[in-house]
Amino acid sequence: MALGLSPLMLAQGLYLRRSVPQLPEPEGPRQGELGRGPELRVLIVGDSSAAGVGAEYQEQALSGQLAAALARDFRVSWLLAAQSGLTSKELTHQLQVLTPQVWDVALCVTGVNDATSGCRPKAFLARQKSLVALLRHRFSVKRVVLSGLPPMHRFPSLPQPLRWYLGARAQALDAALERWAGLQPVCDYQPLNFDMEVEDMAADGFHPGPKVYEQWGQAAAEVIKARMA
Repeated sequence: MALGLSPLMLAQGLYLRRSVPQLPEPEGPRQGELGRGPELRVLIVGDSSAAGVGAEYQEQALSGQLAAALARDFRVSWLLAAQSGLTSKELTHQLQVLTPQVWDVALCVTGVNDATSGCRPKAFLARQKSLVALLRHRFSVKRVVLSGLPPMHRFPSLPQPLRWYLGARAQALDAALERWAGLQPVCDYQPLNFDMEVEDMAADGFHPGPKVYEQWGQAAAEVIKARMA
């Protein structure tokens, strides 16, 4: 069925590239310290959602929301290393040139660009394995929190049948990631199972808005607190 629809989906994809607004990454600091309590060093890595596209300022985005939530219990030192458009493989390459520092925990946000580029689950997991290994060995990360893929089958900017197709690809990668993370002693899988209503999305209908980032940051913080307390 997908093969039969591919010319239509290709046309839809090309149309989306021309018509959907390209939102910038938000303004604001990409590293800082916040809160009081035991020291906790947090590295946030990933693609456009990790970078906060859909928010106006970083404090409204994932990094800011995560740091604020963790700062209630820890003295948080955090760094954001993210860029729009990165696949898991490209992120790993970029992190190889990032100055080595010691981090307690890393939050990884990848997968959407892997799904849209046609990456299959087996190759996706190989990329995740390389990413986690790099974080462990280059940055001494103790815990790696892997955010799941968003429900692309509900993205309002995607027309049918492209929405169905990309949604199915994202769900396949997400299911593989959840299974794999459950077998890794240093990894936690964090599902993106909160509401993503149209009014809570960014203007492009593809990225989260501040309300979703707030839910996401708080959910990730709860995972980290449970492991690092």
